Amino acid sequence: MEKEESVLHAHVLVVSFPAQGHINPLLQFSKRLLSKGLRVTLAITKYFAKSMTMHAPTGPIKVETFSNGYDDGWQKENSTEEYFERFKMVGSQTLTELIKKQESSGDPISCVVYDPFLSWALDVAKELNLVGAAFFTQSCTVCSIYYHVQRGLLKLPLAGTEISIPGLPPVPITDLPSFVSIFGSYPTILTLLLSQFSNIDKADLVLFNSFDKLEQEIVNSMAKIWPLKTIGPTVPSIYLDKRIEGDEDYGFNLFNPCTDTCMNWLNMKETGSVVYISFGSLAELGVEQMKELALCLKDSNNHFLWVVRQSEKNKLPTNFVEETLEKGLVVPWCPQLEVLSHKAVGCFVTHCGWNSTLESLSLGVPMVGLPQWTDQPTNAKYIEDVWGMGLRAKVDEKGVAIKEEIEACIREVMQGAEKGKEIRNNAIKWKELAKEAVDEGGSSDRNIEEFVALLCGAPSRCL
Repeated sequence: MEKEESVLHAHVLVVSFPAQGHINPLLQFSKRLLSKGLRVTLAITKYFAKSMTMHAPTGPIKVETFSNGYDDGWQKENSTEEYFERFKMVGSQTLTELIKKQESSGDPISCVVYDPFLSWALDVAKELNLVGAAFFTQSCTVCSIYYHVQRGLLKLPLAGTEISIPGLPPVPITDLPSFVSIFGSYPTILTLLLSQFSNIDKADLVLFNSFDKLEQEIVNSMAKIWPLKTIGPTVPSIYLDKRIEGDEDYGFNLFNPCTDTCMNWLNMKETGSVVYISFGSLAELGVEQMKELALCLKDSNNHFLWVVRQSEKNKLPTNFVEETLEKGLVVPWCPQLEVLSHKAVGCFVTHCGWNSTLESLSLGVPMVGLPQWTDQPTNAKYIEDVWGMGLRAKVDEKGVAIKEEIEACIREVMQGAEKGKEIRNNAIKWKELAKEAVDEGGSSDRNIEEFVALLCGAPSRCL
């Protein structure tokens, strides 16, 4: 009874960076904490709260807002540097006020789980004598690379053709995150990514949206440096262990999905006959890459469901949608988890963002990677060479994967006799391992239990 009461008195404030790919995993982790008896409040920026559509209840998870100085949105005249500097200055103040408000209302915060894009949130937590836990929304592998750059263990610009980091296989420089491999590209974003580790040594726990068997060697290596725990994959419970009642969706969406249109269309297709294509909420294809992909889909023998955001639609070849009506469906957004779990889908052509990668892996769908930037090249390498559940389309000297290359990858993944069969079998294997990790007694489930114990003052508090 004493332990149960201490759990109920633990109140976690989860602070998210205002982006779809960041809030979804943090919200799912919040649901896991809630299922363990903790009380949870999700803190998001005021503008983000106004922009998002909450299309599924978050249940007892409270949602509070704080200001980042841009309550009406980021203006084009503001530089990226100005944005992040003001975010830090105003956010630190308003987040502190939010925490103090919770205390004065008789519902004090015990712990701040923060997105390391907002590394200053850890400073706020420590100033208020709270437990601080970092929650990384990218892979442990990618974060290890950034950490080694931030600590000066990898000098930029990189020399040679590949790098070597403890826990990682030799990685060609071209397969590293683009901000590292292409020196000088987006310097402000690289500064932000490196700043994640500026105060990481003060964190009581470092959490990753991954699971032990997925990144075993790098997890073991980095656990010697940080109090590291994997707690993923943070995919709604219905698609994995089914232990959290009503957890069928993330709960927030930046775009309105064409759910009925997509699902009705898929219901009429044969098992494993559909190629699903999506590049997430941010990635943008060049006009030439869009053309090559469109030609591939138009000439292939497969049905396809292609998510083309409204802002990208003008890059499609003229009359493409009309000319492919019999075999394809093009929509501005879709319910990706429902689509990936549908029996008609046999392949996922993806930008290899971490959330999409984990979703595909958790649902056992083989991938064809068309990585564009940031962490995507590294994720694509792991999909092909480490996990063996997909192929990465090779690009020409202009950085474009041509029609024939994409077509060959899709054909191999969906119908290949040897390599393709191995990929499909590996996809099933990783699906089972992902479920095992979050199920009762699995590695991620145990790690979440230890996190709860940490907040309750159990012996694991000394972690």
